[in-house]
Amino acid sequence: MSTATSPSPAPSPTAPPSSSPLRQPGFRWYFAGQTVSQLGSSMAPVALAFAVLDISAHTSDLGLVLAARMLPMLGFMLIGGVLADGLSRRLVLVTANLSSALTQGAIAVLLLTGHYAAWPIAGLAFLNGVLGAFTSPALRGLLPELVAKDGLQRANALLSTVKNGTKVFGPALSGLLVVAAGGGVAIVLDALSYLLAAVFLARLPSSDRIAAKGRRHFARDLREGWDTFRHTSWVWPVTLAFCAVNLVNTGSWQVLAPQLTAALSSPVTWGLVLGVRGAGMLLGSGMLYRLTVRRFLVWGQLAITLNALPLLALGARLPVPWLIATSFVAGAGSSLSAIAWDTSLQEHIPTGALSRVSAYDDLFSYLAIPLGLLTVGPLSQEFGPYTVITVSGLLFVVIAVLPLAVPAVRELPHAAPER
Repeated sequence: MSTATSPSPAPSPTAPPSSSPLRQPGFRWYFAGQTVSQLGSSMAPVALAFAVLDISAHTSDLGLVLAARMLPMLGFMLIGGVLADGLSRRLVLVTANLSSALTQGAIAVLLLTGHYAAWPIAGLAFLNGVLGAFTSPALRGLLPELVAKDGLQRANALLSTVKNGTKVFGPALSGLLVVAAGGGVAIVLDALSYLLAAVFLARLPSSDRIAAKGRRHFARDLREGWDTFRHTSWVWPVTLAFCAVNLVNTGSWQVLAPQLTAALSSPVTWGLVLGVRGAGMLLGSGMLYRLTVRRFLVWGQLAITLNALPLLALGARLPVPWLIATSFVAGAGSSLSAIAWDTSLQEHIPTGALSRVSAYDDLFSYLAIPLGLLTVGPLSQEFGPYTVITVSGLLFVVIAVLPLAVPAVRELPHAAPER
């Protein structure tokens, strides 16, 4: 294992290492902030989609707004990582949440006052994407400052449970609000959730992580993060594997799977599949709050292969019950893998470089998604959708287990929580 993976000194929370992370005041504020923010964020896409479609006669407007948010998430991710490592992560998060409250509030005002126009909405969505790029690395980097190393698995399990729960219930709640009061009202609630999250995150304890280092240099900090990323022998194989997995999976799952599910049964079944998958994700995150796993990263890589099961079920044209069952299992596997990866990074990457390494990981992992979405259509026309989704499922399994051939991945230790 590279020397770059030597962990920084562990934080000194007040609660015993093996106790619940919720006994630690810093984590409680962090958890509260994430809970309200995730709930608002899970409601916003549904509300925005219906609000735009209800006002605009052009469906392309919605695509413009969604793309305007997604692109800066990739373009500014590395900048967000450098800022989170170089500044107070609490300051970055509070500022980003307050700014997100303003941008979402401005979108709500435009919608509620009837002053809708595609480009102003897209511009505000772009700013939201930039702020999201700053938030993600800071969130992942902050947790080891609040929780002892052997509490990270449980902390990530709790956070994942909230995130998955909001994915299940948030869109449904948003749909009810849209019907009852309109999409603008739901966007207002999202803006308020960011404001409340900023209040909670402002209560986080101050960090003494950043010593006086004089004037900082962005290019040097970025290069140092890259050096840590590429010299950490277990990080880059897994990141490259996720990049390739996203290439073969995203288009198949998001484009082909809904079409083939509708052909197999009905469009309603696809909604059921997504709901069951969300329930599986909830179960997976709940299990890891108590479950002790020593080779956590190994089990995480094995768990992610379960996501291939619904693809293979669709490719084999199995009956709907099989598709629903495999989607549930896939959801659990996805949750287990995500928690294992976040926990491994937080346990072994130095705290001062964690946000930058996380940013490189996110950037490379997500980079292939647009290509996967663009190529799945031509491939399915050339070879047939059932062939493409079957091959995608098989490639998924092979790619996901390839990092296990690297000794550093197989042998990475884990500070598992005590029973």
